[in-house]
Amino acid sequence: MFIHPWDAALDDAEWQTWIAAGHDFGILSVNGPPGRAPVVVPTHFAVDGGTLLVHLARPNPVWKAIEADPNVTFTVTGDYAFIPGPWRAQPGIPPTDGVPTSYYAAVQFTCRATVVEDPEAKAELLRRQMAHFQPEGDHAPIDPDRPPYGRMLSGIRGLRLDVTEVRAKFKYDDHKPVEQRAGTARRLTERGTGLDAPTAAQQRRRLDRIGPWKS
Repeated sequence: MFIHPWDAALDDAEWQTWIAAGHDFGILSVNGPPGRAPVVVPTHFAVDGGTLLVHLARPNPVWKAIEADPNVTFTVTGDYAFIPGPWRAQPGIPPTDGVPTSYYAAVQFTCRATVVEDPEAKAELLRRQMAHFQPEGDHAPIDPDRPPYGRMLSGIRGLRLDVTEVRAKFKYDDHKPVEQRAGTARRLTERGTGLDAPTAAQQRRRLDRIGPWKS
């Protein structure tokens, strides 16, 4: 993932806060066999310190790929929108000459994967996931010796993805003039389709923190 200086996360807290705000679904990418495409799996995840917790069905083809190479990438994207060219045209330039772009936030984790097979270890991984996704606790005990989860554990394997590097990108035209960025956020709010509202919120947040870009 290429990151211009003006698209980089301002600090670790920025991407950590973004992930914690409900961005807990991503794409696991694992190296495929020589001459084959990578194995790519969309999945929810939970964060446990410096580790991402995932579980997948036992028949999933990802397991053989991880056994061959446990170095994986996990990518989370969100708050994205297409920005039409006329919105980005500089003063004095015909609107039709403006160049369109995409706005988005993305966090890319480089990880080393460890497969979790032990029933109690898998149950503990699921308990940690459920504490994140279903914190109300309105579910049966996740116990290898009790139904319904006990009999289902053999059908899954867990993954602990120990994070070795994080690359975060917040692409919202932060190198453009303040007036243009504020105008784009306004137009996104007015258009109001797809993820326009959260995209506008991200642009305004970055605008408040950065102000005019200083190269």
